[in-house]
Amino acid sequence: MLKPRALRAGDRLAIVAPASGFDRSEFDRGVAELRALGFEPVYDGSVFDRAGYVAGSAERRAEAFRAAWRDPDVAGLVGARGGYGSVHLLPWLPADELRRTPKLFLGYSDLTTVLSHLTIGCGVVSFHGPMVVGRLARGEVAYDVTSLRRLTMRAEPAGEMAPAGLETVKAGEATGALLGGTLTQLVASLGTPYAFAPEPPFVLFLDEVNERPYRLDRMLTQLRLSGVLAAAAGVIWGELPGCDEPAGRPTARATAADLLADFPGPVVFGFPSGHTGGAALTLPLGVRVRLVADSRPRLVVEEAAVS
Repeated sequence: MLKPRALRAGDRLAIVAPASGFDRSEFDRGVAELRALGFEPVYDGSVFDRAGYVAGSAERRAEAFRAAWRDPDVAGLVGARGGYGSVHLLPWLPADELRRTPKLFLGYSDLTTVLSHLTIGCGVVSFHGPMVVGRLARGEVAYDVTSLRRLTMRAEPAGEMAPAGLETVKAGEATGALLGGTLTQLVASLGTPYAFAPEPPFVLFLDEVNERPYRLDRMLTQLRLSGVLAAAAGVIWGELPGCDEPAGRPTARATAADLLADFPGPVVFGFPSGHTGGAALTLPLGVRVRLVADSRPRLVVEEAAVS
């Protein structure tokens, strides 16, 4: 895996909008938060483009992404927000170009599509972490500053991550590259040239929001039938907010446990990255981790995510 350079105070971070548009006031607050973190946020005017439910044409969104990636004065890229539309960019993001100058990319939700393209399609480490709108815009109540800084600014293994509320569903231990993201995007990639089909061993992280239990079942069943689940050494579920049935039963937690009852490796539930009700932790995708599922479940990042 190619690793981006570790960020430093004063670095220029380009804000890109691969998916949906956003509220300008939230965007401005997120930009201010990046400055408060010590970075210099920059963006092309096309970030404010709109074309129906997406942030401008696919070609314009992709060109803004590529221009920022090629710019030697830009140290990393941060997604403006998720929503929908990142998949449109994939034919416009050539792997050889992205590998030539590996950079930090930070995002989650619909931007899982880009994260997976970078890690699996290009062999570049990426980061499942806060975006400008929704997380950075709300300040430190919405994202975890410590994990963001530790993973992106220090060229050393981040070590143990054991957030409160993490539960063991199936005991065990597994080692491999951490990969994954929002379940909807992972499943939508199957059957395309950009399919989420990592080489084993890997630890699978699954995030989701507002998807009822039968939909979680449908999507995980598709991962199972595709062979992806069998290749995973361990599974980490996110918090799955809004995924319980409206009447309260079954819950997302119970559904997650049932769906993986026959999974041979360790399973944990409740890792607060991406869609979470609290401060979202940043996760490094593409680096070696160890998942320990016991009375004190934890994820141990055994490899530096930046160089």
